[in-house]
Amino acid sequence: MTLTGRRKAPSEHALSPHDAVLRTAAPHVARRRFLTATAAAAMLAFTTNRPARGATAAPELDAARVSEDPFTLGVASGDPLPDSVLIWTRLAPEPFTADGGLGQERVAVSWEVATDEWFALVEQRGVATAHPEYAHSVHVDIKGLRPNSHYYYRFRVGSWISPTGRTRTAPAAGSATDGMRLAAVACQAYQDGYYTAHRHLAEEDVDVVFHLGDYLYEYPVDSAGGARRYSDRRLPDVFNRETTTLADYRLRYALYKNDPDLRAAHARHPFLVTWDDHETENNYAGAFDENGTSPEQFLARRAAAYRAYWENQPLRAEQLPQGPDARLYRRLAWGSLVQFDLLDTRQYRTDQAYDDRPHAPGTESDDPARTLTGAAQERWLLDGWRDSGALWHVMPQQVCFSQRKFDVSGPARVSMDAWDGYRASRDRVTAGAKAAGIDNWMVLTGDVHVGYAFDIKDDFDDPQSRTLGTEFTCTSISSGGNGTAKPDNWDTYRRANPHMKYYDGRRGYVRVELGRANAQVDFRTVPSITQPGGAVSTTASFVTEVGSPGLKSA
Repeated sequence: MTLTGRRKAPSEHALSPHDAVLRTAAPHVARRRFLTATAAAAMLAFTTNRPARGATAAPELDAARVSEDPFTLGVASGDPLPDSVLIWTRLAPEPFTADGGLGQERVAVSWEVATDEWFALVEQRGVATAHPEYAHSVHVDIKGLRPNSHYYYRFRVGSWISPTGRTRTAPAAGSATDGMRLAAVACQAYQDGYYTAHRHLAEEDVDVVFHLGDYLYEYPVDSAGGARRYSDRRLPDVFNRETTTLADYRLRYALYKNDPDLRAAHARHPFLVTWDDHETENNYAGAFDENGTSPEQFLARRAAAYRAYWENQPLRAEQLPQGPDARLYRRLAWGSLVQFDLLDTRQYRTDQAYDDRPHAPGTESDDPARTLTGAAQERWLLDGWRDSGALWHVMPQQVCFSQRKFDVSGPARVSMDAWDGYRASRDRVTAGAKAAGIDNWMVLTGDVHVGYAFDIKDDFDDPQSRTLGTEFTCTSISSGGNGTAKPDNWDTYRRANPHMKYYDGRRGYVRVELGRANAQVDFRTVPSITQPGGAVSTTASFVTEVGSPGLKSA
């Protein structure tokens, strides 16, 4: 997130052979500004040397030769379905080297899934292959599991055994589930501080965690880890530059996932992830970056970023990118209680209006043709609501959905990067929610590094208009530093936005308990992140009742 407009492109540095292929291919994909990402995908997928499923071209490494722990980046699980869950790891005995210490050899990885943490009752076991083309990541879609059940999983390479992960499946489709708990997190700039919130999240009793974007940041990280101010280690120089290549992005994920608090949260809960901008580049919009570089060159960078994202997240094969394209928006259900519609508000959006600077809505930003989701995703969302029989409809996504005026007097400026800069797109979504009869609508948001609670209004400029749903932004894990309970603009924002019921600038996450009668939302914050440790506390709680949208203090 930024409010400062476009900046200059970073300087180039040495490209890996794979990065060079991407860059070479890009100019041939399209040469006009109206290039489509689909055309780019066709060429880039052809030239990325992506191995076919089951590829065996690379020689196999004798696992007995792995002399250092290959599980330095931990384990994770994600996207639980009633009968399956995805489990993940990435082998990296030397995580801060380009090949993770495993060269270009493939590695056989054994896995086990059990109903107990001691693995006395193993349900399934098998062997997967960690391919060098995928940065030795492993994605195993475990099928044939029982609905609404907890499982434990682990991996083995030679004599090395991974940490144990805990995961679960969703309830059976349409089952009368009474309740569930989730947490929402976002924005974890490594250089801004420690992941204290993740450590506490690992101890929470939640069914799933939604990561709403900015899992990593492309900006340089110095040898002291920025605000972490390491005195017991020095980070390699490979991190002290902006990420632009596939090698850069892979290494940056290794840095982030080397953090023990983040590893603990992943090992404890299944995650459902979606990206925002910094996993690729700040405030990019579709095929356009904030540097003003050519779309074909930016799409080469996006292809690298998207591929590294998939390699480092618990995502199924359906989300594997094809060049610079990846279908990340998707739908999951929790019995008949709730339908989750995860959005991607970066890949398909129209470029930001008014040079992406705070601006009052005007003819440029209010052009009806502008879109934040793209036409296909918008249609998918509205059709899914129309066909749903769930009690709750939760929309995890990236940028502020509700109106957020920056000024008390008009014409008030708003963010051109959020839904305020795409009001026609927002109007179509709210009209779709009304047409589908969605009474219990909740939006979960990241991006802004603060906690907000909003009533979603039929007309944001009329406080007496109908309340359609609620929105909660989950603040940041670390981005923005320690933060404060009342930022300098606290009074202005609260007066300018009467539908804003809560505003807090500290770090943390949101915890939500959904039930048949109501939902309770707790804002969980930590006092500081520039030093490790620190307690977590609930700074505010709200309730929204089934059939009666709107926030009430709990």
